[in-house]
Amino acid sequence: MRVKIRKGDSVEVISGRLEEQGKRGEVIKVLPEEHRVVVSGINIRTKHQRQTQTKGRTVNPGRIKFEAPLDISNIMLVCPKCNTPSRVSVHRDDSGSHRVCKRCQAMID
Repeated sequence: MRVKIRKGDSVEVISGRLEEQGKRGEVIKVLPEEHRVVVSGINIRTKHQRQTQTKGRTVNPGRIKFEAPLDISNIMLVCPKCNTPSRVSVHRDDSGSHRVCKRCQAMID
């Protein structure tokens, strides 16, 4: 299935953990094969990193915070015109295909 959310889009979390619901962020990376996206500031995880040495480089030990991927069904695109989370449709014409907000019928890109 084709993904209607792209890198750089503003999205809002609509389901999942209670402290994450309603938060907004920008899409950093889209993983279409896994049906997941990485959103800045959302789903922050902590990884405990041991000090390792590979090829003469040393990785510093400590706790590393990073954004973990979210399922794409748990987020909704925020329309830049009406500034509300809305569904997206794809309209095709001679100049190509365009994403359109279902709420206000504005072109997203």
